[in-house]
Amino acid sequence: MSERSLWTLSIASTGVIVVLLGVHMTLMHLMGGEPLEWGSVVQRMRSVLFATTYVLLLGAALYHGLYGFRNILLELNPGATLRRATNAVLLAGGLGLFVFGTWAAVASLGTGATFGG
Repeated sequence: MSERSLWTLSIASTGVIVVLLGVHMTLMHLMGGEPLEWGSVVQRMRSVLFATTYVLLLGAALYHGLYGFRNILLELNPGATLRRATNAVLLAGGLGLFVFGTWAAVASLGTGATFGG
């Protein structure tokens, strides 16, 4: 993928983060109730809408953050081999974190969430 396409995706991910984080903050903190009460947490954990929002926000934030980190590292002008290794490590790490986060969001949909409260 070209550097221009990667940059465009980074800008798009910024827009996704702004929108989803705005919706998240509005729903969690301005719509009443206590967002950290166990009952509220369990209710959100069982919502497909919240799980979907969390997965989208996770993907956008991981891409945006890791792309920026990659650019910082590549400003050091590493050789071609180190550049490829940097890309591979960040891609593998990002995909691993995304899979784990997605698993957690999907797994929480079916939980009875009886512990802790």
